[in-house]
Amino acid sequence: MVQRQVPNPRELLELMKFKKPELNGRKRRLDAALTIDDLRIIAKRRTPKAAFDYTDGAAEGELSLSRARQAFQDVEFHPGILKPAPDVDTSIEILGGPSALPFGIAPTGFTRLMQTEGEVAGAGAAAAAGIPFTLSTLGTTSIEGVRDATLSEPRGPVPGRNWFQLYVMRDREISYELARRAAAAGFDTLQFTVDTPVAGARLRDKRNGFSIPPQLTLGTIINAIPRPWWWYDFLTTPKLEFASLSTTGGTVGELLDAAMDPTISYDDLAVIRDIWPGKIVIKGVQNVEDSVRLRDAGVDGIVLSNHGGRQLDRAPIPFHLLPEVRQAVGDDFTVMIDTGIMNGADIVAAVALGADFTLIGRAYLYGLMAGGRQGVDRTIAILRSEIERTMRLLGVSSLAELEPGHVTQLTRLVPVTRAATEARVR
Repeated sequence: MVQRQVPNPRELLELMKFKKPELNGRKRRLDAALTIDDLRIIAKRRTPKAAFDYTDGAAEGELSLSRARQAFQDVEFHPGILKPAPDVDTSIEILGGPSALPFGIAPTGFTRLMQTEGEVAGAGAAAAAGIPFTLSTLGTTSIEGVRDATLSEPRGPVPGRNWFQLYVMRDREISYELARRAAAAGFDTLQFTVDTPVAGARLRDKRNGFSIPPQLTLGTIINAIPRPWWWYDFLTTPKLEFASLSTTGGTVGELLDAAMDPTISYDDLAVIRDIWPGKIVIKGVQNVEDSVRLRDAGVDGIVLSNHGGRQLDRAPIPFHLLPEVRQAVGDDFTVMIDTGIMNGADIVAAVALGADFTLIGRAYLYGLMAGGRQGVDRTIAILRSEIERTMRLLGVSSLAELEPGHVTQLTRLVPVTRAATEARVR
């Protein structure tokens, strides 16, 4: 028989402690976000459709993006047991400097359209966390503005670093001048982007009539009614424009087509290398052969990337390419990866399979749209927590202890061999 008794009020109070209400709405919603997907839900609720879809969408059927995310989900970890890891070291040396975490913020264009703090929020949060921030050629904050945002943060144990992403435009002098300005502003690494000879077919943007500045339609106005805070920020802050480019009219695709040049070649790389005094990495590499050729050409590293699925749909999955590329280029060549990262465990898996570093794009923008600078801080905090927890559960105390044996990439998409294809034809 269970012994019954009259409830003791004092004991009940010990069991029923009410949480103190959070009166700050922004802090309340960000504290409730436990994953990057949670931040995405908040961002979608608070951002007009055209701006959100520009961030969230990809090219054509969006297969490249969905496959990249699925690839990270199709991972099996293999933890070691009886390997205590009460403290984990997430710091790393990358491209001649430190980073407190094995990821940095990727270059994103039109960032102030998503939320008015834009690149200033991203650069400030990155500097506070001790990780690199990358400014896009199509950024909406100037090179000097990003530099100032980084310098304004209190100096921590790991200093903030700025990288610059460069498109080679039809008017080459524009690109050359941008590189010189970034170098003069103290940016230490250049991401030379090679996967955008023309703009991908971003169908969500076309359906939304997305352009800079935004074009108002009846649908735009109806969609904006429940989001007055976004319009208040947009209308009461400095004009939205490309801080590094003078032309601002037209759709995203039209602007990219005008700015990019399908004739970009190794000759352009040689010119940029002569101009740029710091480290240079090639962003948008999508096969093993190009990885080896670039290593032999003497660049400082590569970024395996399909541009977040925003260019060639059905492009290779960077995470799937990673092990083969690492084996082909050797251990002494810097290999970074982006596209599809939505969890700190994704980053741990990438490092285990040979990535020296990773870059986050959409994950950062979801945080920005959800809560400005505080939202970016929350993104970094979520990923940091997931990285540390995954490392502890695997039984590793440092990133250097991660190895391919910790991860199995489960098979979902299996290439059809030429022999099998020929057999079916016969």
